[in-house]
Amino acid sequence: MADLSTSSASLVSQSSPAHLIQYLTVFAVTMGGFSFGTSLGYTSPAGPMLTNSTGDSLQLTASEFSWFSSILNLGALVAGPLGGLAIKSVGRRWTMLGSVLIMLGGWALVIFGQNFAMLLTGRVLSGIYTGLTCINLPTYIGEYASSDIRGSLGTAFQLMVVTGILFSYIVGAFMTSWRALAGVCAIPVIIFFLLAFFTAKESPAYLLSKGKVDEARAVLQHFRGKHYNVETELQMIKQDQEEAARNKITLKELRAPYILRPLLICMGLMFFQQFSGVNAVLFNLNDIFSSANTSMDDDVSSIIVGLVQVLATVVAGFLCDRLGRKLLLTLSAVAMILSLVALDVFFMEEDLDEVKAVETLGWLPLTSLIVFIASFSIGYGPIPWVMMGEMFTANVRDAASGISTMTNWGSAFLVTLLFQPLQEAMGPYGVYWFFAGFCTLNAIFSIMIVPETKGKTLEEITAYFGAPKQERKESAKTPYDNRAFTIDIDEKKPEKSPYGP
Repeated sequence: MADLSTSSASLVSQSSPAHLIQYLTVFAVTMGGFSFGTSLGYTSPAGPMLTNSTGDSLQLTASEFSWFSSILNLGALVAGPLGGLAIKSVGRRWTMLGSVLIMLGGWALVIFGQNFAMLLTGRVLSGIYTGLTCINLPTYIGEYASSDIRGSLGTAFQLMVVTGILFSYIVGAFMTSWRALAGVCAIPVIIFFLLAFFTAKESPAYLLSKGKVDEARAVLQHFRGKHYNVETELQMIKQDQEEAARNKITLKELRAPYILRPLLICMGLMFFQQFSGVNAVLFNLNDIFSSANTSMDDDVSSIIVGLVQVLATVVAGFLCDRLGRKLLLTLSAVAMILSLVALDVFFMEEDLDEVKAVETLGWLPLTSLIVFIASFSIGYGPIPWVMMGEMFTANVRDAASGISTMTNWGSAFLVTLLFQPLQEAMGPYGVYWFFAGFCTLNAIFSIMIVPETKGKTLEEITAYFGAPKQERKESAKTPYDNRAFTIDIDEKKPEKSPYGP
């Protein structure tokens, strides 16, 4: 049996793959994440334009806007199973390129929409693109990246998503038409298509799965550099695929305790990630600041929050492997509770005496939301996705990740859809007590239920849940044998949008 204590870093030291092509490729393909980030952020600046009279004949009611902002999540939920089929049948590259047509169709329906149904259909198409991208791009990056930089390349996807959100906030501050804003937000999708078409080659793992060994070798050589010997790595990829095929698992077998327990934990993490209220807040930032009646411009406040989100996501990449998952999740939940309670206090005071509240506590809404977004971004934003890739063996991961992802998008849809009705039913501050209550349950869940996985191998984590040991065949050993275990934990982290998978 291979020695599981060997680190991936020591394996990399045996050879030095080139990095430039890998970095250029990750920039090209993560423009796909940037593109759906603009779609996530679009509803915040577009909301006031869509629901107030701005000279456009098409206006939405508050209820219609709730559906407009939330139904993207439903489209992403539907796209989950479709994405899995697409990347296996037509490949990672063509799924990437084909999804662009769906997104452009979505933006076109919003730009030229003449009725609510057209706008709703456009957002569903944007959601389908989002779901496809969340499944495809992290998979693609994880398959072509060399082990020495796989972790850093993986974080680029999440960083580009939140940068796309910030982009939509900044552009929205200067736009007076929601149609024109949609047109500008569609431009990154075209850039993504051009960059991916000319830069991104098909995944070596996908080519091997289709029996195209020579093409897989050529592509791997392209990514690793002409002086790198790819044969050992190529053989390792092939061995991993054969092992996964031998150990396929059925849905019925997901009920085994050593699979069901981590699956329920992952589903819990995804549920609490969304019921923290983050998507409802991000999709309605301008409306929240408008309700607060603070002196600072609503768009400027939204941009500040978006910038904090980008910076906190960068920080999260450094803290995750240093402080540990459990501690960051707990701190994240507690800080979100405090920030939401502070926001509640402001709106309660405003309800009693608006003038006094604005004069004495006008700084509180922006400060609270900065703390909320920063706390979310260093903990409950990225870590549920990281742990989803850590708690399952390869033969279980696809099915378990699919169920967890569907839980995430389903929860995101419900929270975003219900935000406006809850605000109307519970008052301007009651809805934040609602989310603070879920964050309290979230903190208890993190402390009492979630295990610490930092620094543990895949075998140690699965053994914690009672999984039987699986040995590799001695004849299949290579110098890279441990990679399938160590990289899954330390470096191959599926960093998806906390705001959607």
